[in-house]
This record gives sequence, structure tokens and C-alpha cells, in this order.
Amino acid sequence: MLGQPTDALDRARRDASLSLGDLWLRYFALGGMTTSLDVEAYLFGALRPTPHDRDLLVHALNERFSELGRDHPLPYSDDPETPADEA
Repeated sequence: MLGQPTDALDRARRDASLSLGDLWLRYFALGGMTTSLDVEAYLFGALRPTPHDRDLLVHALNERFSELGRDHPLPYSDDPETPADEA
């Protein structure tokens, strides 16, 4: 929903101790093509990411949790437990 933060992604970013810039760099390294400003807009609800961009952000966050030795998998857009408003 526009105007509302993408709570799960932004909460996960903070929980993973990643700055917006760090998350964008990880997203970009995985092949993400949008700007850091767009990623910030996704996290704060000003833009809705495509399923592909959301999945890249989820992948970047899941990798970070793995690096920290934590099991904190966020669902990908094709996972059955992904709420429709987050996909």
C-alpha cells in the first residue's frame, strides 16, 4: 500500500543493522538496477517495488542474517506465506 512503510523490509533492515546505503549496495551487487533513492522510497512506502526488486532486497537481507548466524528468512514473492500487499 502506498504511503505506508514496507514494514517487513524496513524492520528487517534495521534488525540486520544495515543502513539504507548498505542495503542498496547489497541489492545492487545482486543485480538490482534501481537507485538508492528508489530503494529508500520502497522502504518508506512512497513507491512499490516490483516483485523482482523486492526479491532482490529480500535476498540481500536474508544473506545478511545468514552472515550474522541468524535464521531470519524473509519470504520471497512466490513463497505461499507472502502477504499479497507485500509482494
